[in-house]
Amino acid sequence: MPQQMSVAEEIFQFVREPIDARAIVENLKAPEDGAVVVFDGFVRNNFKGQRTLYLEYEAYEAMAFAKMREIGAYMREHFSIHRVAMVHRLGRLEIGETSVLIAVSSAHRAAAFDACRYAIDALKRGVPIWKKEYFADGAVWVEGEKPSQQAISAPSSSTL
Repeated sequence: MPQQMSVAEEIFQFVREPIDARAIVENLKAPEDGAVVVFDGFVRNNFKGQRTLYLEYEAYEAMAFAKMREIGAYMREHFSIHRVAMVHRLGRLEIGETSVLIAVSSAHRAAAFDACRYAIDALKRGVPIWKKEYFADGAVWVEGEKPSQQAISAPSSSTL
């Protein structure tokens, strides 16, 4: 059973089955919205010049879930958005499968784009989720990205 929280129509989940992006996006849309921006992060077939066979994701779920909710609360406070969905897959993922989906609805596209970018950068920076890449000759744990300060900064008042 996926861990889920819906407050003010927000979705925060960890799942072990494929992520249904279409259903998530449809769940976020409302008559007052003019945009839904989606980040769909999926498994690529290479890492630092090596052919990737598949990935495995693990998380400290209780803490990761709390951090995702904190990111969502920050977004609602600092961006003019309506709803947020953050869904991360755990377990074994094959090439091309979605590992993380973030969707943000808003009346206007600029706020949705800015909030979505903030969400993925904050998730990569501060949520305890770990990725292991498997290759023909072994495997390696991969450190999260370190986004630029500009990418993780709060929006200016002109983007709210």
